[in-house]
Order: sequence, then structure tokens, then C-alpha cells
Amino acid sequence: MVFGSFFSSLKFWGNSQEQEPQRGRMQEIDLSIHTIRSHGGSVATKHKHDWIILIILVAIEIGLQLIPPFYRYVGKDMLTDLKYPFNDNTVPVWSVPIYAVLLPIIIFVCFYMKRTCVYDLHHSILGLLFTVLITGIITDSIKLATGRPRPNFYWRCFPDGKELYDALGGVICHGKDGEVKEGHKSFPSGHTSWSFAGLGYLSLYLSGKVKAFNREGHVAKLCLVFAPLLAACLVGISRVDDYWHHWQDVFAGALIGLFVAGFCYRQFYPNPYHEEGWGPYAYFRAAQERGQAQNGDVLRTMSLQVESTSLENMESGANSIRR
Repeated sequence: MVFGSFFSSLKFWGNSQEQEPQRGRMQEIDLSIHTIRSHGGSVATKHKHDWIILIILVAIEIGLQLIPPFYRYVGKDMLTDLKYPFNDNTVPVWSVPIYAVLLPIIIFVCFYMKRTCVYDLHHSILGLLFTVLITGIITDSIKLATGRPRPNFYWRCFPDGKELYDALGGVICHGKDGEVKEGHKSFPSGHTSWSFAGLGYLSLYLSGKVKAFNREGHVAKLCLVFAPLLAACLVGISRVDDYWHHWQDVFAGALIGLFVAGFCYRQFYPNPYHEEGWGPYAYFRAAQERGQAQNGDVLRTMSLQVESTSLENMESGANSIRR
């Protein structure tokens, strides 16, 4: 039932004749002409400044990785809550871009192959990249400024268990510099914020495509929409279970990711519960312009026909007078 509802909605992204007026049927015909080959270059050129900004955001994110965090004072009495085991990551760092960026892009391409709309493909990818990059910059900036110790900070600072303090009672770490540096990047959780950013964006995208909020009561569609959010929640829980983050870090990361995802999605798409929530704003503008051009051609044709008929009538009248 779930897959049947999903694939039936792909036929026209949840469109039905009872829900859509005649204009919707015209848009279904027009979709096939907006391909990468026909409109891809013009769409990318129109948004060239967005892609330039995107490259700048990548450079900023890379630069943030080179900046050391604020080394917050950590006293002996504070180590009680920072002595959790130094475990490996259940969700490796390298896997985050795969499920939060690459997986949604693959789904976007699948929708494009089913219904060739270059506006949808371009804007979905552009919005996703903006989402994860803005989320990453916000998250890492707060990490560096806050410098909150991780729950496993003790074993990063004193890997051999031998404690050393300065005159003020602050820790003097003798662990690896990289591990101590990462030990001051607890708040907020980067895994969680990226997961909720990428998968949250995907959830919004799917809710619009399958028309999950069309008031027809198809709960199977909601299951499809909630699946990415459940995956993001499990990633966040793993960060607490691995003792790499406090629960507040995960909660804040989830809020950041969801907020940015919703904000960026709405730059390109209507609300998922809108009757036109299945497509980007750019497509509807293009469809409207095409409809106006077609109406103009029809009016010009009718005008020429009227003029031709008038001339014929005038010639017939002149011949009758001469007779």
C-alpha cells in the first residue's frame, strides 16, 4: 500500500483531475519541454550569483575548520560530568554528506527522470546545498565561540588518567592537540544539525511531491515524509549514546537544521500543503509566461483572420457597386 501510493503519486506528483483545474492539466503538458538540454543553461545562468555565493560559503566552512575553538575554563570540580568513555562514532563523519546530501540529490534526480522539469531539479539541489552549508557555518561558528567541553573531555585531556592543574585549578591537558581541540566543540552537534538540515529538506520536498497534506487522509504518505526525520533523530540519539555530545547539543543542532531547511526550502517552493506545493515557483512562472505567449499567438491569428475576412468583404462590396 505504501509503495502503491508513492508510485501513483509520481504519475503527476500527486495530481488528480478532481483537485486540479484546467490550468493544472496545461502545466502537465508543459513540463516535458523544460529539460536540462533545453533550459538547463538558461536556468543556471540566471542563478549564477547564487552559485558564486555557494562557492564562497564552501570557502567559509573550510576556513572555520582551521580556527581553534575557545578553550573554556575547565576546573577539577567540573570533570565529574566529563568523564564518560571516549568511544568511536556510531555514525562516522564521512557518512554524513552521503545520507544528508548525496541521498537527497539521488531522489531529486529520480523525480526528474520521471517528470522532466529542470526547474525542479536545479532548485531542489541549489536549495539543499544552501541548507547544509548555511547550517554548517552557523553550527561551526557557535561551536568555536562557545567551546563547550564534550562529555568525554576528561580522556581527551588526560588519556593516561594522570591529572594536572594550574594554579587556578584549571586543567593542563597533555593529550593529542587534535583530540583536545575537538573536545571543546560540543555545542551544538554538527552531526545532528547536518542530518536535520539535509533530511529535513528532503522531508519537505517529499511532502510536496506526494501531496501528503491534500486532505485525502493517506497516512502512507505521512510515513514516507516522516522517514527522513526519524533517521535524523536516530543520528542525534547516537551522538548522546556515544558520549560525544550532551543532550542540549543535540536539541540545539536539530533546531538549527530544521529552521534552516524550512527557510531555504521556502525560497524555492510553496508550502507543502499548498495546491501548487508539488513544484517550484520558477516552474509556475515559466508556465504562466508560456500560457500568455500562446494566448498572444491565438489572438494574433484571430486578428489576421478577421482582417482577411474584412478585406474580402470590402472587395466583394466594391465589385457589387461597379456592377
